[in-house]
Amino acid sequence: MQFQQLVYFVAVAETLHFTRAAERVHVSQPSLSQQIRALEKELGAELFGRARGNVALTDAGEALLPTARRILADAETARHEVQELVQLRRGRVRLGAPPSLCTGLLPEVLRAFHDQHPGIELLIEESGSHDLVRELARGALDFALVVLPLPTPSPALTTVELLHEDLVVVSSAAAPGPRRPVRISDLRHEQLVMFRHGYDLRELTVAACRAEGFEPVFTVEGGEMDAVLGFVRAGLGVAVVPSMVAEQAGRDLRVTPLAPPGLRRTIALAHRSDVAPPRAARELQRVLFSTRAPSRTDRAGGGRTAGGGAERA
Repeated sequence: MQFQQLVYFVAVAETLHFTRAAERVHVSQPSLSQQIRALEKELGAELFGRARGNVALTDAGEALLPTARRILADAETARHEVQELVQLRRGRVRLGAPPSLCTGLLPEVLRAFHDQHPGIELLIEESGSHDLVRELARGALDFALVVLPLPTPSPALTTVELLHEDLVVVSSAAAPGPRRPVRISDLRHEQLVMFRHGYDLRELTVAACRAEGFEPVFTVEGGEMDAVLGFVRAGLGVAVVPSMVAEQAGRDLRVTPLAPPGLRRTIALAHRSDVAPPRAARELQRVLFSTRAPSRTDRAGGGRTAGGGAERA
């Protein structure tokens, strides 16, 4: 049974006239009649009675008609759904990102994307680069924002650098704290509010301090980003955070840059190399690269690049 045969059958059933049915479906009447006979032969039953030039549905035709109409309706629905996906009226994008990027970068990007494509559903997963790479590999995400270099480099992933972001020192605006650019060695004299184990920012900060010959002193450790910023606001110490997070942190925090060479991290967009991202995901990629703030990228002066570890910041 062929789809086109059902189209011809329904046309004849609704017009009860072979010539008018052929005109409706834009085919010659002999071709239509031939296909109807082929369908009857396959089903082993006549679908139309043709007595005295009048066309009428047989019992077999009456039984087939509701099913045929349902099949044609389902096919039309499928066609519309595919067209809507192609035209970005409907669909879904699954994006992974570290929590700090969900706070600093993505709200602006996702708002721009949603304004352009309100019918596209956005599913966001917050996690570290290590977990996001694993989710990409198993097909649970279309794209992921990750910190380079990847904790577990994979030839099955394609990465495109998005931006380089400076790291800064934040302290309570209500308490004494650094007001000039801070050298890493200056952190020897500061008490730090530190992220929990697994944050790339923790590993980076500790490694930078050790490279200057000292172990940092923690007043509080083990928090997520929001908790760390809250502890800093309370005057418990200073923290090293991404500049995008600091920009969103509010006036109750003092933001102090790190003196050259400073510290910075490279953010990239990653996806599986063996699977073409869906159209909606590619459109989000376009919006992401077009709406990123130039002031956050490739800042003069350079810096030591952040990377490695199971990044969650």
